Amino acid sequence: MADSSNESSGAPVNNPNKAPAITRSTRDLPPAHFSLKIESYSLLSQAVLEKFESCVFEACRHKWRLYLYPRGKAKIIGTGHISLYLAIAETEKLPLGWEVNASFKFFLFDQIRDMYLTIQDSFGTIRRFNDIKTEWGFAKVLPFDTFNDPSQGYIVNDCCVFGVEVSVYERSNKRQCVSMIREPSNRTMTWKIENFSTLDKSFYFSQEFTVEGLKWKLKVYPKGATDQIPEAISIYITLCDCIPSEHNIYAEYKLRIRNQVQRNHMEILDKHWFSNLEGWGFPKFMFLNDLNDAFKGFLVNDTIIVEAEIIVMSTVK
Repeated sequence: MADSSNESSGAPVNNPNKAPAITRSTRDLPPAHFSLKIESYSLLSQAVLEKFESCVFEACRHKWRLYLYPRGKAKIIGTGHISLYLAIAETEKLPLGWEVNASFKFFLFDQIRDMYLTIQDSFGTIRRFNDIKTEWGFAKVLPFDTFNDPSQGYIVNDCCVFGVEVSVYERSNKRQCVSMIREPSNRTMTWKIENFSTLDKSFYFSQEFTVEGLKWKLKVYPKGATDQIPEAISIYITLCDCIPSEHNIYAEYKLRIRNQVQRNHMEILDKHWFSNLEGWGFPKFMFLNDLNDAFKGFLVNDTIIVEAEIIVMSTVK
């Protein structure tokens, strides 16, 4: 558990004074990001009041400092250990509400065996550096007795070397929010097509209709989309908005031709996942013989009324 001084740990503990879970290992390679060599360490440890701050170094496109507490972190009473912390630097240059997520590894150079002792969180915990917590690390890196013992190799001729590596976890994940909406507002698109018998183009588009922020059009082939026998009117609904290729928009809809005399409209219920600028519908929506029959009430004063009603649709953010 992290204490009030930002002690890094890997798992919750009930005792706040319990040492954090730390993994120590050795390796030959030096730290990749920063090394701090201190000559006359005994004099420096007496000179600093609390901690020694390294110069600013850059790692993973961020600026950092290494903090060394020669007498241990003051807030950890009776620590008996040297403490090492990583602090993010030049925070005044970061944008409002900044946050940097990082894990790190500290190094102590064993000058006798020519290898590095590495110290890191046992559970690979990622720490959140922000305005509230700018400093994370370990209060109990090594006991004083071990660190100051010449046979251990960490101090040779009053000289020692520390280091740190940093891994920043950039938030590059993409997020998607899909909402399913039943009976959306403005869900009915009505298109009155006049002078139907004089239409001479193969197909016609309606004006755009906006439903839940997405634009749709109706598409009609007055004589049919294919050379079909018997002839039939073809009706489609088309998504007009250019959406990202990886997105699909779901719609459950009705396409209809209104009966202008009675209430028995000609309509078909369908559902599809629409991709970018895609249309769905029916090439044989209604036979022209039935549509042109004046007694059936679909064509009145050479005008038909085509509608699309969206029953359920999805929106994507």
